[in-house]
Amino acid sequence: MKNQNSNEQKKSNTRLIGTAIGMIIVIGLIVLLANPAWLPLDAQARASMVELEKEFFLIDGSVHITLVHLLTVLLAICVTWLCYQILELILRLIGRKSDRVATITTLLCSMLKYLAWIVAIVWGLSILGVNPLGVLASVGIIGLALGFGAQSLIEDIITGFFIIFEGQYGIGDIIVLDDFRGVVRSIGVRTTVLEDAGGNLKIVNNSDIRNLQNRSRNASLALCDVDVSYSTNLKKLEEMLGPELEKMYEENKGLYLAVPQYMGVENLGDSGVTLRFCVSTKEANIFMAKRRLTRDIRILFDEKGVEIPFPQVVVHQED
Repeated sequence: MKNQNSNEQKKSNTRLIGTAIGMIIVIGLIVLLANPAWLPLDAQARASMVELEKEFFLIDGSVHITLVHLLTVLLAICVTWLCYQILELILRLIGRKSDRVATITTLLCSMLKYLAWIVAIVWGLSILGVNPLGVLASVGIIGLALGFGAQSLIEDIITGFFIIFEGQYGIGDIIVLDDFRGVVRSIGVRTTVLEDAGGNLKIVNNSDIRNLQNRSRNASLALCDVDVSYSTNLKKLEEMLGPELEKMYEENKGLYLAVPQYMGVENLGDSGVTLRFCVSTKEANIFMAKRRLTRDIRILFDEKGVEIPFPQVVVHQED
């Protein structure tokens, strides 16, 4: 678990460093494009760069596309990307406070990405002399026409908001969806990303998330079944278990949330009597707790001389 958290922290730090380097490069590009006098250019190139600066800060509505227009669009995209990265960085830093805050900031980052694309497109069209209001009106009409065919997309977005505000699950929660058990890594406007114990990712549309189990809200029980032979004196065994289980808890306080419990006889099998034990633990540690409890019970039975049976076959031979 510690290694997994360490890997996640390394990935986050690497992403922050990459974002910071990209932001520095984009800031340098913006400064150079906005201040052509700083560039070692000839007179003609410098005049073109001056026109670029005028075009960027004062849109004249010309429909004649020149190299200056294209460079201005590039500059606008860089500015939009820079603003998006700064806002996303702030949201992710805020999201480190808690899983609940991280869930909300992840959704906001997803919405911010779409907003950044819209702003960049509208700004670029304005620089190229296209009326963005007319484009938006056309997009609205087309969107209305396609709305009936995009019901699943709309359902994904609406469901995503309900998931966030109802608190059904959040970043870091372990949920079981159908036959997939995984940790919630991100919640977007449209999709939720789950990661299982093997590192496999499952991307699910928000509208397809139904009848899930959130296993992180309460403590979980790790169950352990151990067989003993029929010759075992169960009364003496049960009297001995109490203090021994308390010792197990003292040795595993970081893993066990309470003293392991002996639940009784679970089954009378062909070769032995099945005894059930359980211990309260976090859902993230449930498999580790089960393995540890099984190991502790086996060592205890070896020390106390309790026989753990193996399958035996009795053959009757007729005379």
